[in-house]
Amino acid sequence: MTFLQGFILFCAAILGGTLNSVAGGGSFITLPSLIFVGIPPINANATSTVAIWPGSVAGMGAYRKELAKQRRLVVILLSITSLIGGVLGAELLLSTSQATFVKLLPYLLLIATVLFALSGPITARMHRKTTLQNRLPWLTLAGISVLQLIIAIYGGYFGGGIGILMLASLGLMGMENIHEMNAMKTLLATLINGVAVIIFILRGVVAWPQTIVMVVGAIIGGYAGAYYARKIDQRWIRGFVILVGVGMTIYFFVRG
Repeated sequence: MTFLQGFILFCAAILGGTLNSVAGGGSFITLPSLIFVGIPPINANATSTVAIWPGSVAGMGAYRKELAKQRRLVVILLSITSLIGGVLGAELLLSTSQATFVKLLPYLLLIATVLFALSGPITARMHRKTTLQNRLPWLTLAGISVLQLIIAIYGGYFGGGIGILMLASLGLMGMENIHEMNAMKTLLATLINGVAVIIFILRGVVAWPQTIVMVVGAIIGGYAGAYYARKIDQRWIRGFVILVGVGMTIYFFVRG
């Protein structure tokens, strides 16, 4: 890794960490930047996941009160399905050839971009609801667990847009308090990416020099950068993320 490459990744991680803390979509920046500096696509995806995972772990601390209000059975069951799905998704990624992943990448980016674009209206609608359904039929819980397993597999494989997918599934489950939904989403996403991170590390697909540079950048972006980004209208930030997502999607479609 050259100094210029390290500088590019450091700046990309700062921007990605900032975006994740205020609007999400940081992987639109971190993943392509790793590919641009020459990291193979699958290794870039794994490295990006490892680099931004510490930020999601830190985010769990802010939701301790909301998580404490959740039914223990629901938390345990969805956590187990998330861990299983994360493992399956990560293993599926590592069993995919680099050439195949390159062909899939623009479609994955397209899905993630569309989901991110839809997340604003969906989240705004959920903000207007303030109640929480406490009793959950077993059949509904089983169906949501299967849905969470599918989301977790996708999350372990790629991960872009899993936040809005989980918010939607939690809404189907009957949760309506947006803060408690965000708490559950953060917990499950941390578990999904956490087991994926362990597998990526054990399988030796993480580019460590690049990861270390990006972890430092993501931390700076998550704390210092977000302070200034919050002064900007979030609609502009979301618009920027969507624009980047569209641009990256078009680039990889043309490149492929």
